[in-house]
Amino acid sequence: MTTTAVTHIASLVTNDPSLGNGTPLGLIHDAAVVIDGDRIVWTGESSKAPATDNVLDAAGRAVIPGFVDSHSHLVFAGDRTEEFNARMSGQPYRAGGIRTTVAATRAASDDDLSANVARYLAEALRQGTTTFETKSGYGLTVEDEARALRIAGRHMDEVTYLGAHIVSPDYADDPAGYVDLVTGPMLDACAPHARWIDVFCEQGAFDGDQARAILTAGRAKGLHPRVHANQLSYGPGVQLAVELDAASADHCTHLTDADVDALAQGNTVATLLPGAEFSTRAEWPDARRLLDAGATVALSTDCNPGSSFTSSVPFCIALAVRDMGMTPDEAVWAATAGGAAALRRTDVGRITPGARADLVLLDAPSHVHLAYRPGVPLVSAVWRRGERVV
Repeated sequence: MTTTAVTHIASLVTNDPSLGNGTPLGLIHDAAVVIDGDRIVWTGESSKAPATDNVLDAAGRAVIPGFVDSHSHLVFAGDRTEEFNARMSGQPYRAGGIRTTVAATRAASDDDLSANVARYLAEALRQGTTTFETKSGYGLTVEDEARALRIAGRHMDEVTYLGAHIVSPDYADDPAGYVDLVTGPMLDACAPHARWIDVFCEQGAFDGDQARAILTAGRAKGLHPRVHANQLSYGPGVQLAVELDAASADHCTHLTDADVDALAQGNTVATLLPGAEFSTRAEWPDARRLLDAGATVALSTDCNPGSSFTSSVPFCIALAVRDMGMTPDEAVWAATAGGAAALRRTDVGRITPGARADLVLLDAPSHVHLAYRPGVPLVSAVWRRGERVV
């Protein structure tokens, strides 16, 4: 293996306070990073960088960890342009639109679904995302859910079983029967292909008792919980997530003081998905309230064809800073180290010796430009597992 140094970095985000200026971002100015194979082996001041086989001069630009997108729905087919257009014309968002994607996904071939996943992953990679999670949830039959997870697993490591996205149209008159399917034959078929289990705990989807049964069954099969929680209304999702030690409670738009306290005191990450609020014209999550209480916050895209059809983490960072009360430092941390925490990963989301060599070189002197220059393609180069891929 050869070693590579990236030198003369104006501002390096390490997400390790012990390496930098003592802040959560662990900033090092006029910095360098050394990559050996797929790992970071050294970070520090550029003038002190050790000799390496190759050197790349960052020429006064910023370097940050690769983004960790811990919530997406990429195994789908079809298009919901008309639904988006209707929302932008004043119609409210309802979870029932998922059925449109379910029909299209069931009708698609394996090759078409796999090509879609590859397309959106490549799109996200060009924008700096180096770690991805994605879910099933657009099949809602035993065969289609297992198929979705197999396809997802060809492209990424973080795969989530979401048979409990909505009650399948096939069980519209028998939601209890669908819960039995999700916790029985469907779980048996899907568990070997997933790391996580998720449930949409919401009015119009699954109530607290149903969600508890689904997540508990998943844990018994070795899957760790995640929860779509409190997106459209107040509800039991956040409390259930913390009680079951879910890695993340995702959306967190409608929170009581008790919900905020539970997140602050537990190990569950509050994953905020501002693309969904942007696309549905819904109330913004209050990131400031969560951060001030001491909760761990992640930012993710929720990339899906219905409520958040974006793969751009930089876009979500800009939204979080502008409309959710986050500082640029907090938003970048949430989109990197926060996403890693939501996946219970310590090898990504940071630039420190021993971490995976996932780096993003920005065409800007500081990470702040991600919010300061919204919509501008600032990603100049990307390394994933030590290989320059953009």
